[in-house]
Amino acid sequence: MRQTQSQNTSTIGAWLLATRPKTLPAAVAPVVVGSAMAYAHQGFALLPATAALVVALLMQVGVNLANDYFDYTKGVDTQDRRGPVRVTQGGLIAPNRVKSAMTMVFVLSLLPGIYLIIVGGWPAAAIGAASIIAAVAYSGGPYPLASHGLGDLFVFIFFGLVAVCGTYYVQALTLTPLVVMMGVIVGFLITAILVVNNLRDIQTDRKTGKRTLAVMIGEKRTRAVYTVLLGSAYVITGFIWLCGLASTWLLLPLASLPLAFLQIRLIRRPSDGPALNNLLAQTAKLSFFFSVLLAIGLILS
Repeated sequence: MRQTQSQNTSTIGAWLLATRPKTLPAAVAPVVVGSAMAYAHQGFALLPATAALVVALLMQVGVNLANDYFDYTKGVDTQDRRGPVRVTQGGLIAPNRVKSAMTMVFVLSLLPGIYLIIVGGWPAAAIGAASIIAAVAYSGGPYPLASHGLGDLFVFIFFGLVAVCGTYYVQALTLTPLVVMMGVIVGFLITAILVVNNLRDIQTDRKTGKRTLAVMIGEKRTRAVYTVLLGSAYVITGFIWLCGLASTWLLLPLASLPLAFLQIRLIRRPSDGPALNNLLAQTAKLSFFFSVLLAIGLILS
């Protein structure tokens, strides 16, 4: 199996597969929303915004490589895996090379990171250090967060609150409650992507001893969590508008409601691996589409 995959995948193709480009919009979305908030508050700064985007993309690639490497070495990824091919488990790239690439990507993230520390001071340094530690601890270390039901929480924190608020802070050098609420919205949307991923992998994760939140609460409750996450993003957006904290332009993301309803209907049905892979991709697209509309609404507000 591994030899066939190795023969059919070029070296460049294998490394591209390892970076998982389809996950990169999840790194871009919070930076877009955080920068839009900074623009709305007359605090937008191009260089810090660009540096934040580069860091976010590098961190996402680093996390992807770390998951690929650690899930293989810890025996989580097996031939029964229902998701896309992992390069380490699939024999496309040697484990030590994936580990070296992971380290190199995290080191590269320090270059724009140092600039952000110069701009944002110790809060930016704390965010950067915490992000790298969380990226490795998510699937590696003596207590992998993803294997102990904490993956969803940390995705919400770092892809939502930290990414949005951090992007805003390095430009405006302050924070507001509204920025935090934007972080909550984006965090809910991106966590929904992970929920689908873990729903798909419940059976294989249970066999390998990986106790994700989905494994702990079961399929029915996991589907309910997905619905709550998507629904909450829209409810909070509407609540902000009703409170008069932003103009009617903030309701632009409501244009994506038909997609959300469709995906909620799909997740409530019994689904196999391919169907859930498709739903995962659609959820990623929805989260990015929602975030872009939200950013446009904030700018127009």
